Amino acid sequence: MRLRRLAPGSLPIETESLARALLGCALVRESVDGRTAGRIVETEAYLPDDPACHAFAGKTKRNASLFGPPHRAYVYLIYGTAFCFNVSSERDGEGAGVLVRALEPLEGVALMQLRRAVVSVRELCRGPGRLCEAFAIDRTLDGVDIVGDERLWLARGNGESLDVRRGPRIGVTRAATLPLRFFAAGNPYVSGPARLNEA
Repeated sequence: MRLRRLAPGSLPIETESLARALLGCALVRESVDGRTAGRIVETEAYLPDDPACHAFAGKTKRNASLFGPPHRAYVYLIYGTAFCFNVSSERDGEGAGVLVRALEPLEGVALMQLRRAVVSVRELCRGPGRLCEAFAIDRTLDGVDIVGDERLWLARGNGESLDVRRGPRIGVTRAATLPLRFFAAGNPYVSGPARLNEA
């Protein structure tokens, strides 16, 4: 499969705009084991003044990548067992980002299945922790430029039009009702219960 890297400057930096723009793009991971790629079908925006955003209480060593420059990977460990992958947004120094929640597998499916010990293609990248395991994304990739890096990068979408919907984010307790989750309606790889995917 031919995947064309996104050109520098082609993505917006405003958080909600970025969350929408990432839908349909392909996330590509190059590793010694091989290449994996998947189309982004679900994201969540975390704004600078958002109490659910990891940057809300200020900059730390752990969340430094959220403070830019924009379009850097922010990777963190959750529950001590799984990683989550985000893309930094806004101007350099302003902490905000977009969580990538789900991917539609495109390339390297057998490698994803091996990494996750899961056969079902639908379940490989349906959720932030699952996609990180399938793509071997961990803290070693924190801070990389996802437009310019060779290990983790974004490619153009295939031009297919998506029916983008929005609704409340999943699993947050602060600012829980804000409609900052964006997803491709009708796509079977979107995470969460069906009732949340009909917004």
